[in-house]
Amino acid sequence: MDFLLLFKSLIMGIVEGLTEFLPISSTGHLILTGHLLDFLDKEKRDVYEIFIQLGAILAVAWEYRSRLIQAAAGARQPGPGRQLLLNLAIAAIPALALGKLFGSQIKAVLFNPICVAISFIVGGLIILWAEKRQHSISAQTMDDITPGMALKVGLAQCLALIPGTSRSGSTIIGGLFFGLSRQAATEFSFLLGIPVLGTASLYSLYKHLPVMTAQDIPVFGVGLVASFVFALIAVRALLRFIASHTFVVFAWYRIAFGFVVLLTAYTGWVNWTV
Repeated sequence: MDFLLLFKSLIMGIVEGLTEFLPISSTGHLILTGHLLDFLDKEKRDVYEIFIQLGAILAVAWEYRSRLIQAAAGARQPGPGRQLLLNLAIAAIPALALGKLFGSQIKAVLFNPICVAISFIVGGLIILWAEKRQHSISAQTMDDITPGMALKVGLAQCLALIPGTSRSGSTIIGGLFFGLSRQAATEFSFLLGIPVLGTASLYSLYKHLPVMTAQDIPVFGVGLVASFVFALIAVRALLRFIASHTFVVFAWYRIAFGFVVLLTAYTGWVNWTV
């Protein structure tokens, strides 16, 4: 058994778990981390990243299991449960449709460290701008979100098809623009990850399943478990954080990280083009 490979998988799983639901782009961090670690070949790493994403999705499903069970139980009659499921479906459709139509082209052209770095910086500037605006709250909780708001958040989520933009960042900040409170925008973003990431991950795994071998099971398993554990930690920590803070710290982190990548590329300290 290759313990170094398992250790690299552990690091990748931790990165996925910590970044999936924070507004800092898990895809961007995985591209950069995988590049630095020289982790697996390109084709297998793509499958791995899709697979461990399921760990983060399961973490949110576990954290909100009571809410999801109640929503499913009340889906047959009008009320908050049916409305939540309807809103999630409405918000999920735009990104799933665009991902299906243009996902391959986007991955071929934009999935590289330099593009990620630029997206980090631009996304950080947008968060700073958004936080300076006067927020007008129309939806204090998820129960207050209308189908129209859900559709707007879903359209904002489409920006996350650009690596480094952040699905969580685009949905949370988009939610703030469209009248959701920090709490409502963040929790809706968490739950929206289940249909969007779940559907995309399962579909991609189905397409790339032949790439996997029996020897990959320990490596993929370590990443999945690490992703689940650290995503659960990150979700709970973010909910506590937003109770008394803005998202400005994440904006500055994105900007600083993006400039570090560009600086190391320009100086040749890291060969990001390999």
